[in-house]
Amino acid sequence: MNFAIDATELAIVDSAERVCRDVLAANAQRYDEEESFCAESLQALGELGFMGINLPETYGGFGIGSLAMSRVVEAVSAACASTASALTAHFLATDSILIGGSEAQRQEWLPRCASGELLGAFGLTEPAAGSNPADMRTRAVPEEGGWRIRGSKHYITNAREADFIVLYAKTDPEAGARGISAFMIPRGTAGVTFANPEKTMGLRGSTIYELALDCWLPADALLGEENQGFRTAMEVLDRGRVEVAAMSLGVARAAMEYALKWVDERQIGPKPLSAYQGTQWRIADMHAQFQAARLLTQQAAARRDSGERFSLESATAKLFAAEACGFITDAALQLHGGYGYIRDLPLERFVRDARILRIFEGTSEVQKIIISRAVLDAARH
Repeated sequence: MNFAIDATELAIVDSAERVCRDVLAANAQRYDEEESFCAESLQALGELGFMGINLPETYGGFGIGSLAMSRVVEAVSAACASTASALTAHFLATDSILIGGSEAQRQEWLPRCASGELLGAFGLTEPAAGSNPADMRTRAVPEEGGWRIRGSKHYITNAREADFIVLYAKTDPEAGARGISAFMIPRGTAGVTFANPEKTMGLRGSTIYELALDCWLPADALLGEENQGFRTAMEVLDRGRVEVAAMSLGVARAAMEYALKWVDERQIGPKPLSAYQGTQWRIADMHAQFQAARLLTQQAAARRDSGERFSLESATAKLFAAEACGFITDAALQLHGGYGYIRDLPLERFVRDARILRIFEGTSEVQKIIISRAVLDAARH
């Protein structure tokens, strides 16, 4: 496969690297310590058009491929993983509109999302339906020319800050996954209430919420066609897993950069830490894991760009990259010894931020189910 990007895409990636270095990285530690939402960083990205990098030019996006987009997400995550989390949650919402919405809905919502005017949230997960969305209990029932939505959602990134939520609900409870539809819920809709933001281990600048719903929506709030929501959500998650893999690369890259600098500067006896074989072997393991994760992510992105089905590739990249990120951030902290454990350096933040990557967009265990089914099915045919 060809993993090269063109000159225009390279310029976009370079621009992203600059804003990440100059703006996002400076805010990352403050967001973590204050547990405050990463609004300023998202605004900086929006002003340069990066809130729409997943969208075609038709709807105000850059129209770049997934390979270039993955490099932008990696850059954002290396600077501030909280901002990357909020950004990619916005992509889940806008991808839902792009894939499942009508042309009128795309024209209404997507250009304003691409410009940064609007922020989206993706409302799929529920307290009793995490790994299997088909088990959701939120219901949408026709009422007074529209829809009555009742239920709850949990772990919804951006929910209270968002200008709209793409919410998934059962419209045909007897049909299982084939009875799920998607709805647009604008900010301020009566009957939508939010709990306090969850106190999370990492990504503390990217807030998540539980929300309760007993609201009425007009008929045109239905996103696309009735009972087509599950298909939309699964396609969106395939795309999102490539982005989580890219996020994993970003956090791992930042940790490695700190570690490589540290081992050359840190003196242990008469020699720098980098002169010891134990350190060298650990660095070699980190490098191998990172390069393998990057190649799998590039493969998944290229497959997505090809227009072919990429569920296997995205699940494989997400599984390996997220696990590799956990290994690399832990190894980088270990190389720093006690210095890595204190908050004066960002190593402990990298470890905390990395931990969720093995959970959201489908846990590592869910990815293994997806991968094994695909591999076994291919072997049988």
